[in-house]
Amino acid sequence: MAQTETSVQNAPAPYPNAAAESEPMEEPKKRNPLVFIILALVLLAGGYYGFTRYQFAKAHESTDDAQVEGDVYPVLPRVGGPVLEVKVDDNQPVKKGQVLVTIDPADYQQRVNAAEAALYAAQAQVAAARAGVATASANVRTAQTGIGVSQANQERLQKDLKRSELLRKQDIIPQSEYDAVQANLKATAAQRATATDQVSVARQQVAAAQQQIAVAQAVVKQRQTDLDNAKLQLSYTTITAPQDGIISKKNVQPGQVVGPGQQLFGIVGSARTWIIANFKETQLEDMKVGQPVKIEVDAYPKEEFQGHIESLSAATGARFALLPPDNASGNFVKVTQRIPVRIALDKVDPEHPLRAGMSVNAVVQVK
Repeated sequence: MAQTETSVQNAPAPYPNAAAESEPMEEPKKRNPLVFIILALVLLAGGYYGFTRYQFAKAHESTDDAQVEGDVYPVLPRVGGPVLEVKVDDNQPVKKGQVLVTIDPADYQQRVNAAEAALYAAQAQVAAARAGVATASANVRTAQTGIGVSQANQERLQKDLKRSELLRKQDIIPQSEYDAVQANLKATAAQRATATDQVSVARQQVAAAQQQIAVAQAVVKQRQTDLDNAKLQLSYTTITAPQDGIISKKNVQPGQVVGPGQQLFGIVGSARTWIIANFKETQLEDMKVGQPVKIEVDAYPKEEFQGHIESLSAATGARFALLPPDNASGNFVKVTQRIPVRIALDKVDPEHPLRAGMSVNAVVQVK
């Protein structure tokens, strides 16, 4: 009986597909229309974004090759010597005229003293030359007085000679007396000639003395110039701030011996800053002075600054390099050049100060 049931169970079905046909067929799954809607929205959003970016790119030029610039004043000594005192430190704000460094003034003070002594000596020479002019002028007057006396004596003796001639003809006076009158007249004439020569010599002495005054006065001017220069050199031993700003890169200590032209530190001016953006030459076709600029500073990612183009450089940056390229020599490889563009800020934000050297991204609206 068991074998009969087993054979019945293992017997093949009269129709192989009967079981399959007896099962109900599954209906195909319907796709959710929300997927198509989302896909369409994504495509529309992407297309709109791409279109707006294309329109933005047509009307704007941007570069991240830009940085903040500011005035940096180097502090250089104009005279050398040991440093006595340094009155500032790094990152310290200073005002224009504030004393920064003092150099030992002993040598320069000695030069001032020597120049003052030389000036006093030159002034004494002027006084002596003026005294010589006064003496020479007195000699002129004395010689002129001698001429007057000789003239008077000559006129008197000429009259005496005429009287003596009449008296001698009448044999009233002896010949010797007549000869004496003639001799005195000749002597008086000689005295007058001598006095005339003395006047000429005295006048020449006056002219020479006046020349001595001019020479002495020129020496005084030279000595005064030397004194002023010595005082100027002395004043250079006190180094002051050329402008308001902040001390940077301090490179001097008390006791250090410095020389003229050696940079002690720099002062970064805090009065104003600007942007230098290096745009490619292919970006400058529509760029003009005055166009608005949006400035994004890496240090303040949540802030946006506004500015405008102040000027465009007349040459590429490569023209100002230490070794500018010479395309006429060797093989030539064309490289797109960059031209510096100066951008001025429309307003200063005291809560977000811009420091020289900061990296920025500049976007210029050209249309």
